[in-house]
Amino acid sequence: MLVLTRDEAQTRAQLIDVHRYTVALDLTQAADPAGETFESRTAIRFSARADGDTFVELKPAVLRSATLDGQPLDPAGLDGNRLTLAGLTTGEHELRVHAAMRYSRTGEGMHRFTDPSDGETYLYTQLFMEDVQRVFAAFDQPDLKSVFEMTVTAPESWTVLANGSTEHLGGGEWRAAPTPRISTYLVAVAAGPWHSVRTEHRGLPFGLHCRRSLAPFMEADADEILDTTRACYDRYHDIFEEPYPFDSYDQAFVPEFNVGAMENPGLVTLRDEYVFRSAVTDTERQSRAVTIAHEMAHMWFGDLVTLRWWDDIWLNESFAEYMGYRTIAEATLPQALHSVRAGDTPSTDPWTDFAIARKAWGYDADQRPSTHPVAPDPAAVPDTASAMLNFDGISYAKGASALRQLVAWLGEKDFLAGINTHFARHKFSNATLADLIDSLAHATDRDVHSWATAWLRTTGVDTLTAKVNHAGRAWTLGIDRDGGRTDGRPHRITVGVYDRDLAGGPALVLRERFETDIPGTTTVERDGGCPALVVPNDQDVTYAKIRLDAASQETALTALSQVPDPLTRAVLWNSLRDMVRDGELPPARYLKAALTHLPEESDLAIVQGVLTFATAHITGRYTGPGERPAALATLGELCRDLIRRTEDGSHPGLRLTAVRAAIDIATQPAPLEAWLTEGTVPGGPELDPELRWHILTRLAALDATDEDTITAELARDPSATGQEGAARCRAALPEAAAKRTAWDAMFATDDLSNYLLKATAQGFWQPEQADLVREYVPRYYEDAVTAAARRGTAIATVIGGFAFPAPLVEAETLRLGERCLRDADPTPALRRRLTDQLDDLARALRVREGHGTA
Repeated sequence: MLVLTRDEAQTRAQLIDVHRYTVALDLTQAADPAGETFESRTAIRFSARADGDTFVELKPAVLRSATLDGQPLDPAGLDGNRLTLAGLTTGEHELRVHAAMRYSRTGEGMHRFTDPSDGETYLYTQLFMEDVQRVFAAFDQPDLKSVFEMTVTAPESWTVLANGSTEHLGGGEWRAAPTPRISTYLVAVAAGPWHSVRTEHRGLPFGLHCRRSLAPFMEADADEILDTTRACYDRYHDIFEEPYPFDSYDQAFVPEFNVGAMENPGLVTLRDEYVFRSAVTDTERQSRAVTIAHEMAHMWFGDLVTLRWWDDIWLNESFAEYMGYRTIAEATLPQALHSVRAGDTPSTDPWTDFAIARKAWGYDADQRPSTHPVAPDPAAVPDTASAMLNFDGISYAKGASALRQLVAWLGEKDFLAGINTHFARHKFSNATLADLIDSLAHATDRDVHSWATAWLRTTGVDTLTAKVNHAGRAWTLGIDRDGGRTDGRPHRITVGVYDRDLAGGPALVLRERFETDIPGTTTVERDGGCPALVVPNDQDVTYAKIRLDAASQETALTALSQVPDPLTRAVLWNSLRDMVRDGELPPARYLKAALTHLPEESDLAIVQGVLTFATAHITGRYTGPGERPAALATLGELCRDLIRRTEDGSHPGLRLTAVRAAIDIATQPAPLEAWLTEGTVPGGPELDPELRWHILTRLAALDATDEDTITAELARDPSATGQEGAARCRAALPEAAAKRTAWDAMFATDDLSNYLLKATAQGFWQPEQADLVREYVPRYYEDAVTAAARRGTAIATVIGGFAFPAPLVEAETLRLGERCLRDADPTPALRRRLTDQLDDLARALRVREGHGTA
């Protein structure tokens, strides 16, 4: 397949304008498992500004016919995914294409899923970047916007959803209202026997849709989801002058979705794990709300105003990420998201969750060799294959952090004025970074162009190091940036100053907060005795690693839980996390701090973030085999403390978090077997399907279950989630035959869907089974390259992420991986994943060596 280059896109955009697509899809045989294709008919009306040649993209199973202005085109003109349109003359043209297109099991193009719970079939499109070609012929680039008219014929009992409101014409035929001008990658269709909940808000139709087997769970949460959607809609209309630009707002929760959600105008698709069928924590409910807010923000950032080329993907994702968290923090939300069940852990400020979870994603990505600027130079994104690599923690978390810093530096009023100018100038069109900066500059006297160069065109994480000196009744604070650099990014931060509580007790009290700018080395003089704790970036408004002065660091390690503000505690936990990753703090010391402070922690996001880092990284990677039992014992003691704290039935979210972590780090099967037999953890929670599969996976890794038990559990829960749970458990069994079967399923055939492949990969590599699976490490690098080339980008991402032998933190794993990158020519998507994985592996080896745990 030929990837589209930026130069080709520019040339085509200079030659043609696209006016209207009329697309007809025949999905009537979709429920037949023997049917591998559907019929796609497309008419494209476009005009040429000059005489010339161009091409249209499509990836058919069979090209049945193609005509240009009524004249047949030679099928031999289809070269891979490009159909040549030669000899165009200036003026109007119409291209008609009829093709049979393949259904997908990888979450790309027209994905087909049959629900094992009831046998019902569902279809949805995911057309991002270059996958519209899998569904209909298109001039597939974001700056050739057009009106789309969609007609879909489906089984009579189905409902069809699309970007515009749909009308059932009878006989299974559905017609969608024509869209405004949108980009090809934003076109969407979802078809199946959906369970739907519909309402209106301010005259606009709202809808929620899910598989029928999930209907009871959707109904239980429908009010919360719709209330969140209404609140976000109202908040965006408070701050954006442009009204919502489409005729309806549907949210379809779809199976086997590769990402969290997709911002298709009028028809947002979300992974159906957001329809909670098992117990979840309040932070997980809040994460769903943030996703809803994020996708709605895209209706303006990305759909109304769209990037011209993929180097500006941050214009979509960074803004939606920032607005998602900001809106959930500001909007009037359902009571369930503000103060959940009586007695539960206080709900998390979304910015605390962002600090402890999302920013870590950005910091990690920005310290790898694959890092890139938030807004890369256009030359660094020459084609769609390279563009796909930039959907990462930089385009999302770092970009959102940069925007939060921009608001602090620019001011709220000028920021919103600039954004609204941007919408007005470029609505239903395309824009670049330069266009956005010009709109912001129009609203302020500040040098936005220099700010953008410093923040958006550079890579890496600044480190802000505090130096406190005490002299009599005064003290001075120096904040050093990266060894005294005076160029680079400006930072506007808040500094928090804390004292011990003079009334006695261990608590820390806030003495003052003050703002300071850091163009280089900054020294601040303050009156009063030397404080117990000084926290740069106290409110986490900038994006930087923080290093405390020696006295403050000791206070943080011994009294972190006594800091009154959860956002400040998140900043401190992030500093300790960074120190472990950089080899400056022993992993065991981090675990000791977690054991000391998490039982006193009131913010659930912090508990989850610290436990995740401790289990996935410290015990999973940074601690050698000799020290791992002690690390697991410390974490086990911590989990027991958290469970004891909640045995009175209070704080169910905290209890659920502790139970999940206890399962992950269990070294003895007996307690888990008892929970599974009783169907409950003593004192709760009762085991729902998710927890049962969670326990069974760990028992499989510990060689404490067998195929018969897994089969019986699958009979108990035959759902799609149950199928994934069974695949995960079977791959985790410490038996040579089970490993061979799992390996062949992942790499020898294309039978596994994206989700079943992910589940199998998650089960395969277990730290306790290093000796059993070590022989598969060299095979991984060989088979991953072959499978990624054969199955495409989505599967390459799964293989490079979940199937990587992460628990085998060994020099040989690194050496073989480096050889693979050098000699095996992996696809761009796989190369990017392997580059990141190998850098993380090298870091883990350094941490072990630095603390004598190799």
